[in-house]
Amino acid sequence: MTAIERSIERFTGVTLGELAAAVDGSTRVDRKYLLPMADAVEVIRRLDARTRALDLDGVRGSEYASVYFDTPDRLSYRLAAQSRRRGFRLRTRVYAGTRTAFLEMRACGGGGAAVKDRIPYAAHHLGRLTDEGRAYAAESLAGMGFDPDLEALLRPAMTTRYRRATLLLADGSRATLDSGLAWIDADGRCLSLPGQVVIESKSVAGATPLDRELWRAGHRPQRFCKFGTGTAALHPELPGQRWEGLLRGPFAAASQTDPRVLRG
Repeated sequence: MTAIERSIERFTGVTLGELAAAVDGSTRVDRKYLLPMADAVEVIRRLDARTRALDLDGVRGSEYASVYFDTPDRLSYRLAAQSRRRGFRLRTRVYAGTRTAFLEMRACGGGGAAVKDRIPYAAHHLGRLTDEGRAYAAESLAGMGFDPDLEALLRPAMTTRYRRATLLLADGSRATLDSGLAWIDADGRCLSLPGQVVIESKSVAGATPLDRELWRAGHRPQRFCKFGTGTAALHPELPGQRWEGLLRGPFAAASQTDPRVLRG
């Protein structure tokens, strides 16, 4: 059990079905924070006792693995790094706690808004696009105004691994707490941030109770995405000014890890 999971034991549990019914996870505004584990635990300690924690058969955390796909010229990454109003991220994701997997397309727009769509996917195809997956990618790209033929160029570019806990906040909004952060790129380069936590608040409008507690503690939202920041950290030759503060801060002290350990 992680320190994050211990810190949310005091909250009443909520099932996955109850969580899904309480929030709209398709269109939302996300605020992300990267902070030390001890600071995250202190912020959680101050949350309203009416907060509820996702409980999967008595477990308050679950392992996640995602594979992000990009073109050889890193179009998806470049759109994210250049802060364009229009971008996309395609990934497969497996949820170990529920033994389910999806192929997800995230359309990134202005103002911090994001629209996510997904289809069920076989977990053993996590690192590749099946014919069905490519058809889904082409249709999604066309729907966002991109050339659907880009799907033929998409290949695995980055794998992320972490352990996630999820909260249903007192106002009905949702938040995720990710620890054990690790990245492996297609060339086998890898890094990890064992002492850091990504907190992400997810709302359809204004600030959540968790945002307010983070602000009181001196933490502000950061430009951070696992795919983009991890790619920039592992490939300093790429443009990464969008995440310069993080690259010079927490990522500068990131641990280089044996990829065989992360893949295990």
